[in-house]
Amino acid sequence: MHEAVTALKHSGQRLALVPTMGALHAGHAALMRQVPGATVIASIYVNPTQFGPKEDFTKYPRTLAADSALCEQAGVALVFAPTDAEMYPNGLAAVSTWVEESQVARRLEGERRPGHFRGVCTVVAKLFNIVQPDVAVFGQKDFQQLKVIQRLVRDLRYPLEIIPVPTVRESDGLALSSRNRYLTPAERAQASIIWKSLNATRELFRAGEHDPARLQAGLRHALETIPGLRLDYAEIADAETLEPVAVAQSGNVVLIAAYLGQTRLIDNLLLS
Repeated sequence: MHEAVTALKHSGQRLALVPTMGALHAGHAALMRQVPGATVIASIYVNPTQFGPKEDFTKYPRTLAADSALCEQAGVALVFAPTDAEMYPNGLAAVSTWVEESQVARRLEGERRPGHFRGVCTVVAKLFNIVQPDVAVFGQKDFQQLKVIQRLVRDLRYPLEIIPVPTVRESDGLALSSRNRYLTPAERAQASIIWKSLNATRELFRAGEHDPARLQAGLRHALETIPGLRLDYAEIADAETLEPVAVAQSGNVVLIAAYLGQTRLIDNLLLS
């Protein structure tokens, strides 16, 4: 990969990195098409250090052949699909150097998934060092991850631009996710309630309700009435710091994490 990117840079090409964990779908393809004129490099790596001990690392889908075909169709020039031995050459147990963001990562996903963002930041820093992109593309579906990575780039002075891409959705509003394939048909039919509830909260805000406690209470009530849905969190936060707000304002973000059966889904919507 070093040799390939060095040759590309010497020829004057602009490099765009799309980091993924594979199990690719139309949402990933949208990321790959965001930088016209750039040479796009997609990484496909199921990073073990961002999974908790009770999470789905072993069963996470690994579909490299299909992923490579999607990348080719989306105009990707190079696929970087490293092994664990290449990314963690001394073994996972021997890792002693970590990259960690401590402010934006503190709450929500960071609170519920200890070590998750440390694993994300470490592997993304490795990918940035290996690929040396001019831009990197991340989806807004993983809103907190996007903000953590933006802080990482700012604080470590990486000479690259982060391009955020709006969430790609199914026709009923469900955010595209590799984990959607875990849903049963009945759970999939219920899953659109997340997007409907986010929109209902935005409409309530537009109608004049700016008390975050009341907005959140309505959001939670709508979600908790769905059979089989178990809410993890539903919060309104500052879109940059991810901290709670005293008064809801345009530009704040509504964030949801919920379980349908065994599948954990996340989504978000900016108030406007």
